[in-house]
Formats: sequence, structure tokens, C-alpha cells
Amino acid sequence: MFFYFDPTYIFVLIGAMLMMFAQAKVSRAYSKYGRVRNTRGMSGAEVARQILAMHHIQDVEVEQTGGHLSDHYDPTHKKVRLSREIYEGTSVASLAVAAHECGHVIQHETGYGFLKFRSALLPVANLGSKIGWVAIFIGFISGELKIVYIGIACLALMLLFQIVTLPVEFDASGRALRILEGNQFLSSNETGMAREMLQACALTYIASVASTILSLLRLFLLASHRDN
Repeated sequence: MFFYFDPTYIFVLIGAMLMMFAQAKVSRAYSKYGRVRNTRGMSGAEVARQILAMHHIQDVEVEQTGGHLSDHYDPTHKKVRLSREIYEGTSVASLAVAAHECGHVIQHETGYGFLKFRSALLPVANLGSKIGWVAIFIGFISGELKIVYIGIACLALMLLFQIVTLPVEFDASGRALRILEGNQFLSSNETGMAREMLQACALTYIASVASTILSLLRLFLLASHRDN
């Protein structure tokens, strides 16, 4: 029995390792700073509500949601949804994550350009992702490599969405840190801890972009090899 080793699998392996590394960084950061109680003893929910009030945002609710670190801002329903450990938690990590989600609310309220672009791009990227994989499958099966390249181009829309997500996330974290320190929710020392927590979270988005680039490169190399 003979086994064929596809050397392009190295791209898949590298991408998977990058994602695992990023997730491990988040877990370590949360494990570390999730144990450090902020000096004011405030919960993530309390800080989120105060931040929204400070910015005169009255139509956005803060509520608890299920899951572990499943925190997000839902602009459609105008809700900041915080996982239980963030909503009830009084750790530096809880305040950092809650403030980050409020950063997205402020972006939405002020019409932050990259957020508007990302929102407009999302349905196109999702559609491109679905069509792309179907086109790639059909193209490789039929031997019509033009269809494969069209599929790769469709998948590139998701890469564009991920790239646009980077400044959105970095900006939300920057806003969060300035608010937490400027309004003395955290001391300067605690702000450094919060920064490390948010940087670890940002690494997951960077790893996601790198992983997608590697996947697209692999598909392109496979198609080019068959083309030759």
C-alpha cells in the first residue's frame, strides 16, 4: 500500500498551530488576570453600564449570556452580552472584556468607519465563503481549474472581512483601556494587566487572518500544480 504525502498540508498544520497558540495565550491571560480583583471591586456589568451612561448611551442593555468568554455586542438588538464570569466577575480581566465590548458600542454610536465597512462586508463574505467551497470542490472534481480560481477569489472575501476586523478590534481595545484608566476604574498597574489580557484576545484575530492566508495559499498551489 502506498501513501501520498501532500506537502501543502504543512500550511494547514502551521495555521492550526497558530490558532492553538493564540487560544492558549487567551486562556493563560484570563487564568492569570481572572484571579486579580480590581481595587474598586466593581463587576463587569457595573462597569459596562457606567461606561454607557458616561457616553450618554441609553438604548443599549447589558445582559448576561451563556458560554465561556462568549462576550459580544449585538448591534441589531442593542445589547452588550457578557458571559457569567465577566458579567458577575470583579477581576481585572472582567473589566477589560466588558469595557472592550462597550468600545464596540461607542464605535457603533459614533459611526466608526471600519465597523460600518465590516458590517456591510459580512453578508457578502458569508456568501462568498459558501459559494467558494462549492466552486473549489466542483472545480477540482471536474478538472475545470478556472472554477477553482473563482472559488479561491470568493473565499478571499472572508479574508478581507477578517483583515477589516483587525482595526475594529484594536480600536475597541484602545478605547477600553483609555476609559478604564482615565476614569480610574483601574489603577495604572491594573491597566497594564488589562492591556495584556486584551492583547492576548487580539492575537486570536491575527492568527485567524494568518490561518486563512495559509489556506488560500495552499489551494492556489494545488490548483497551480494541476494547471501545470
